[in-house]
Amino acid sequence: MYRTTFAAILFLSAIPAATAQPSGVGATGGSGLPIPRFVSLKSDRVNMRKGPGTDYPTAWVYRRAGLPLEVIKEFEGWRQVRDADGAAGWVLQSFLSGRRTALVLPWEIKSGAPAPKVALRADDSERSRPVAMIEAGVIANLANCDGRWCRVSIDRFQGYIEQKKLWGVYQGEVVN
Repeated sequence: MYRTTFAAILFLSAIPAATAQPSGVGATGGSGLPIPRFVSLKSDRVNMRKGPGTDYPTAWVYRRAGLPLEVIKEFEGWRQVRDADGAAGWVLQSFLSGRRTALVLPWEIKSGAPAPKVALRADDSERSRPVAMIEAGVIANLANCDGRWCRVSIDRFQGYIEQKKLWGVYQGEVVN
């Protein structure tokens, strides 16, 4: 019933953190915001319900503030969301934030196997030096994305990860 992902960061050097900026793409929903769009959880305990209301049963309890979710539908103060595993349900809008975050390689996490790692790079190039090695499943705060690379902060580190290695930003999406 609980949905969490635990992952570690292997640090190579220290760089100060940056703050993330919200962004979105697509058609406009009843709130005036784009649909679909990515958001993140404000709290360490958020119920995902089977329908848009407290009378509907709880399908999942998320236990990870900052987890990115994709808003796919709106109904009054409720948002139908989808997570990186494809689970969909309804969350009260007040538990969601426009702060942009992304999961590193969530599709690479296999039960019982060591988590793969990706380099957090000093610059937006495969040849750039690694700042840290980041395990699949780590939450990254998005600062900006140019459609190919995203500048992210993770803990007290910041650097670049290829956009295609992140869940929480659309392919080719520019985030400012």
